[in-house]
Amino acid sequence: MEFQWKNIDLSDKELIQSYYRQEKSRNCEFTFANNYLWAPHYEIRYAVIEGMLVFLSDEATFSVSFPIGKGDLKKTVDTLLAYFEEKERTFKMHLVSPAQFERLEAVYPGKFQIAYNRDAADYVYESEKLITLSGKKLHGKRNHINKFKELYPDWSYESITDENTPECLAMAQEWRVLNGCDEDEEKHAEFCVTLNALKLRKELDLRGGLLRAGGRVVAFTLGEPGGDDVFVVHIEKAYADVQGAYPMINQQFVLHEGAGYKYINREEDTGAEGLRKAKLSYYPVMMLEKGIVTIK
Repeated sequence: MEFQWKNIDLSDKELIQSYYRQEKSRNCEFTFANNYLWAPHYEIRYAVIEGMLVFLSDEATFSVSFPIGKGDLKKTVDTLLAYFEEKERTFKMHLVSPAQFERLEAVYPGKFQIAYNRDAADYVYESEKLITLSGKKLHGKRNHINKFKELYPDWSYESITDENTPECLAMAQEWRVLNGCDEDEEKHAEFCVTLNALKLRKELDLRGGLLRAGGRVVAFTLGEPGGDDVFVVHIEKAYADVQGAYPMINQQFVLHEGAGYKYINREEDTGAEGLRKAKLSYYPVMMLEKGIVTIK
């Protein structure tokens, strides 16, 4: 094989982003920060094959991402098929969108099949709706925000800076204990990602916002542009016992950081019932499907 899988390093940011700029997508996975932060937990490496960017995940199942870029798709996939054969592994491609599968089908008619996973679908909203919360459907959200303002008249929103990052880190540590992150492998991984996102906020070009009530940080969130018209919210943490903190940080963060983008991608629900209910309650304008591709 003429390529080599490499671990994702901060120094790879410009290279990886240069491929994302070649191909428009609103998928939350197509950002360098997401790749870098989750790579250790899903054993992700990358390679440039026939002029296209491909990720390999070793965690649990051996699978690759759909090739990104303007290179030769057929040559790249042919190389990947040969690689899987050499490794004596079953070919698998993860997080493939319907549009990407169409491209694959055009090059290899009838060769592949796709199974979409509802738990992996991204929730995408209109930024204006998340800011104004207008209409009858979002009446409850407006009530939660009004209640927060009533309970905490001294509330304030701030962008995350070097000066207030230590307070966010302290809140994250307390949130970890309150939510039993050490007893749950997935929650623990998410907590590690949260800490690293806060610590490497500038290096990863992440934008952050926090909410204060009674002078203390009660919520914070981090995200980044995911393309020309979409802003991706990667992390959102709030104290469950601070009434209205979640809807308030959601609305304020989009108002201050995402207002210039038509859409807000708030990622998937991973099948968690409570998270699914919360994300659906904001009425997404679209769901971005992602599936697993295998050979028929």
